[in-house]
Amino acid sequence: MSEMVIAPVILEGQHVRLEPLASNHAAGLAAVGLDEDLWKWIPTPVRTAEEMSGYVQTALNEQTKGSALPFVLIERSSDRIIGCTRYGNIDRDHHRVEIGWTWVARRWQRTPINTEAKYLLLRHAFETLKCIRVELKTDSLNERSRAAILRIGATEEGTFRKHMITASGRIRHTVYFSILDSEWPEVKARLEAKFR
Repeated sequence: MSEMVIAPVILEGQHVRLEPLASNHAAGLAAVGLDEDLWKWIPTPVRTAEEMSGYVQTALNEQTKGSALPFVLIERSSDRIIGCTRYGNIDRDHHRVEIGWTWVARRWQRTPINTEAKYLLLRHAFETLKCIRVELKTDSLNERSRAAILRIGATEEGTFRKHMITASGRIRHTVYFSILDSEWPEVKARLEAKFR
């Protein structure tokens, strides 16, 4: 297999547009993203505009190193920044990426936005990047996230015990999920049926 070429790209859906993250997005992200509830399950929470700038800079540093491709989520109807997501843990040799580091401002939760963003990322990963595996992971205590990942059609693979130490000092167990290239047609059909 040839090497995976991952470059910044705009992914456009019906409700959401994913644009490459840039440092000038930090203020827009801070405007909607300094909600304590959003960061409850994230190992390092973001509480201030300065911390949001640091969060964005970390993502951009990882992009420079080639291990991540971060996006900002933009609601198409209002052209407003409403969240963030990324490909991370990019493994070009083994044709795999992780989708994660995702948060959507509270007002846009329980709307089609997050599902459509995942769909756009999965479609790009399998159909353009030719990934053979896409991974997702979440805190073992985050029931809502676990249910959402299963709903999009991922398979739960297991729990990495004592996987991370969170900012609060709590030891986090992490649940891993995946979707394989062979499973993508069925997952895609299921997601497209949801949008209809």
